[in-house]
Amino acid sequence: MELVNKVKQGFEQTFSAAADFVVKAPGRVNLIGEHTDYNDGFVMPCAIDYATLVAVSARDDGQVHLVSLDYQCQQDQFSLNEEISFVENKLWANYVRGVVVELQKRGHVLSGCNIAITGNVPQGAGLSSSAALEVGIAYAFDQLCNLSISKQDIALISQAAENNFVGCACGIMDQLISACGKDNMALGIDCRSLDLTEVTIPDGMRILMFNSNVKRGLVDSEYNLRREQCEAAAKHFNVSHLRDVAIETFERDKQGLSALVAKRAEHVVYENERTLAAMQAFNASDITKISQLMAGSHQSMKTLFEITCPEIDFMVDTIAKVLGDKGGVRMTGGGFGGCIVALVPDNLVDVIISEVENTYQSETGLKESVYISQPVKGVAVI
Repeated sequence: MELVNKVKQGFEQTFSAAADFVVKAPGRVNLIGEHTDYNDGFVMPCAIDYATLVAVSARDDGQVHLVSLDYQCQQDQFSLNEEISFVENKLWANYVRGVVVELQKRGHVLSGCNIAITGNVPQGAGLSSSAALEVGIAYAFDQLCNLSISKQDIALISQAAENNFVGCACGIMDQLISACGKDNMALGIDCRSLDLTEVTIPDGMRILMFNSNVKRGLVDSEYNLRREQCEAAAKHFNVSHLRDVAIETFERDKQGLSALVAKRAEHVVYENERTLAAMQAFNASDITKISQLMAGSHQSMKTLFEITCPEIDFMVDTIAKVLGDKGGVRMTGGGFGGCIVALVPDNLVDVIISEVENTYQSETGLKESVYISQPVKGVAVI
């Protein structure tokens, strides 16, 4: 309720009136399946109880006025009746502008509005604060203007905003789980068909996220380069996406790839298989198998896709020594910093948090942040 009160009060202070409604869009953590989404592959995220809140009221002048309560109450405004351009030094505002552009591209008739934004999804941590903002804005306009857009299309519009306006070539996972998340469930996502498979979290297990506080920025990082390398590999195999390359095909025909591109492709091909296996292992409560799959995923991100960093690897190794085969741990998110995710039995939660607190800062000079969440539902009016 604290966050709800913050956005309502911030809205009233900025616009001198109460908001008509408030939208909540969750962040997400991906349990397994990294950099497979833009390869049309498989991922297994869940929505988390850290979210972006968007308070909205209608205007009758075709203007959109914004305030971000988390950026010193920075403001932005633009007209729905004029070309909407990218603004420098206000990245948060460009996510909003990009969503509006994509809604208009699809022929949706939008109304002016006042919007206040706040949230507690850690930024730059790999928990999808940007996707939560995009989905929250898209759903807010859907509700304000009675557009009747499906949750899947909310996600697609939000992804297009990030791809086309903000300039990050992300896949669909982050936006789709923020839109379609389920209470107490992870979702296995087929990123080609957008089919969703409900995946249960085994009883007695908690989801822990540790932010390494190694800052990362996807637009400025090597994320887009990894995508280009995957596209080059797909072209070699004469398919549109690496999702269509079976392990046997990869092993038989990989010699025609450069050593670097072959490593990138190997990660994606095997990560898809690990993700499909994980869906079964979670639903069967096979903790030993989950442990093996998450460990394999991390090792692949470290040595083949090369998106981890020493701080992340130290944290994963520290937790793995305590967990053994009683749970799983891996880096999560785009890489180059950010978060790790661990599936931990209830009786080891405090032990693992203490172990990280006792070792991580002295080893790296950085102080970790800890988040605990069970899966929550996707975007909604609250």
